[in-house]
Amino acid sequence: MGLSNQELKRYSRHLLLSEVGIEGQTRLKKASVLVVGLGGLGSPLAMYLAAAGIGKLGLVDFDVVDATNLQRQIIHGTSDIGNPKNQSACERLSEINPEINIVRHDEALTSENAMRIIGGYDIVADGTDNFQTRYLVNDTCVLAGKPNVYGSVYRFEGQASVFGAENGPCYRCLYPNPPKPGSVPSCDEAGVFGVLPGVIGMIQATEVIKLILGNGSSLIGRLLLYDALQMRFNEIILKKNPDCPLCGEKRTITELIDYEAFCGYPEKEVNKDVSNEISVAGLSNLLKSKEDFFLLDVREPFEHDICNIPKAVLIPIGETIHSLSKIPKDKKVVVMCHHGGRSKIIVDYLMGAGYQNVYNLEGGIDRYALEIDEDMERY
Repeated sequence: MGLSNQELKRYSRHLLLSEVGIEGQTRLKKASVLVVGLGGLGSPLAMYLAAAGIGKLGLVDFDVVDATNLQRQIIHGTSDIGNPKNQSACERLSEINPEINIVRHDEALTSENAMRIIGGYDIVADGTDNFQTRYLVNDTCVLAGKPNVYGSVYRFEGQASVFGAENGPCYRCLYPNPPKPGSVPSCDEAGVFGVLPGVIGMIQATEVIKLILGNGSSLIGRLLLYDALQMRFNEIILKKNPDCPLCGEKRTITELIDYEAFCGYPEKEVNKDVSNEISVAGLSNLLKSKEDFFLLDVREPFEHDICNIPKAVLIPIGETIHSLSKIPKDKKVVVMCHHGGRSKIIVDYLMGAGYQNVYNLEGGIDRYALEIDEDMERY
């Protein structure tokens, strides 16, 4: 697997670095890396790995490109809206570097296929945005003996580390248990600074390349923290937890588990009779009926200005607990937000405050726009 004349020219600036050189570039060409998720983190991560000359680059994603992705997911373009992310990413990466082998995995990573997929690569780079998949990636990497280059972002802050390496901690050493479902808003609910995933994704790409080259000081045993607003980096030293159930001295996890259940998301019941959620179709029927109910919108005023349901009363989530006098207890109450996360928090709070007939709008106003009112603006 020597370097061709074309590759010698393409990677000439790498070859000038004594820490890389022909030997290092050849290592990159022989290496195989799996990128899980082609969103904000996976976009710059995959692009820089392709440009660096990773010989085999695997892509795992089953989502499609949405207009709201384009603010940060730079591997996709406007013409890609509605197309599979793996498709648009593969086209872009092939344009960046046609010399590499790109392998598409057009499926969700699950407990059933994770060992098969991850087992075919040297290193895994985790660009996912949910806790279920993060624990799945972590556990699979530890069981398969693969380094897991981790990154995550939230609003203006990001984290990066390398888990699962020999003698280093794993993700469970840092986070033994997942947070309660709904307690950590997603990017859809909380927003994310567009350039933030670019910074963290490039740090992940840097760590992947360093692991392959065997040079520099990696983030094994270190959690790098980045605050984009303050332009400040901090670092936390991580130690392997001897009691970790996955990588500790007395391991109890020896195979992959049900990560939906582990993270508190039980299998959805079909046609369940008792629920504190209402579908967008159910809300539409309510709006057409003569039933007197209270529709509470807990989004922010700027969101309400973009799109709204005229009957809804706007009380932003930060003001809701101080405005209970405005929310009737003798009527059915439907609470809505953008995607259903913030409204669920308020529904739980109202139920704890004695409200009996309160419901969360499943999927929020965004799903209402998708399925009920196609003329409504989306954001």
